[in-house]
Amino acid sequence: MTTVALCSLKGSPGVTTTSLALATGWPAESQPVVVEADPAGGDLVARYRLELTPGLVTLAAAGRRAGEDAGLIWQHTQRLPGGLPVVAGPPGARQAHAALDELTSGPSGPVLHRASSRPGVVVIVDCGRLAPGSPALEVIRTADVMLLVAGAGDDSLAHLAVTVAVAATWSRRPRLVLVGDGHPTDEIVRALGLAALGVPLAARIPHDPDGARAFAGRPAPRSRPARSALGQAAAELAVRTARDVLTAPPPGDRQAPPDDATWARRGGGAREFREFTAPTTHSIYRTPR
Repeated sequence: MTTVALCSLKGSPGVTTTSLALATGWPAESQPVVVEADPAGGDLVARYRLELTPGLVTLAAAGRRAGEDAGLIWQHTQRLPGGLPVVAGPPGARQAHAALDELTSGPSGPVLHRASSRPGVVVIVDCGRLAPGSPALEVIRTADVMLLVAGAGDDSLAHLAVTVAVAATWSRRPRLVLVGDGHPTDEIVRALGLAALGVPLAARIPHDPDGARAFAGRPAPRSRPARSALGQAAAELAVRTARDVLTAPPPGDRQAPPDDATWARRGGGAREFREFTAPTTHSIYRTPR
């Protein structure tokens, strides 16, 4: 099993949309499932007119009594129109926070890991925007890779500059994903000192409103989200991330996530990626004919 956790530090750079696009573009030899673990509440129920259950809340409740059932997660998924399985989070923050507390601090260890530990399963966890004390930090700490999603404009980068050093300690493999228009990629990498922090740039996702609308549940007629500029970039990111997991993490454990006081003290010619299409079997919509 592989776990990839996506999160942001400020604003709404599109963590949920990027999570869905990443799962859609994941290499076909694995089975991805998206888990919506945003403590502020989920969006998938509203976006895709899903039922409130099954989902994150029922998974958390079942995890208390299911022991070591490695297939438990599949009992709490729903399918998007193209067949991609998702564990939808509740729209309300209170329910989402309670479910995450249960999933990350059970007496037998993290439920999310135990419930999806079959070989070939890739759990893509949408952790939303992180805040001090977020229960999603424990998901990130135990994930194989953390993808920190951030905009490339002045406001996002100003916040990222004072928080990325802390975020780099949350994961064995912290990676940055830049989204949309803004400063040149190489300039951002140098200014943030990503090499010294051990936070490689994983991808630059292009500004693609049509692709974003499709992955947000509002596709244009006969649209093919996986072939959009967003879908193509996410497919390349998926292949890179899948390969990344196969490499050994840097020697030495990363530090534990900081407590609230530590978080507060620390402040909370662009390179273009080639167009790429990965062989996949995952889709959020059925292919138009």
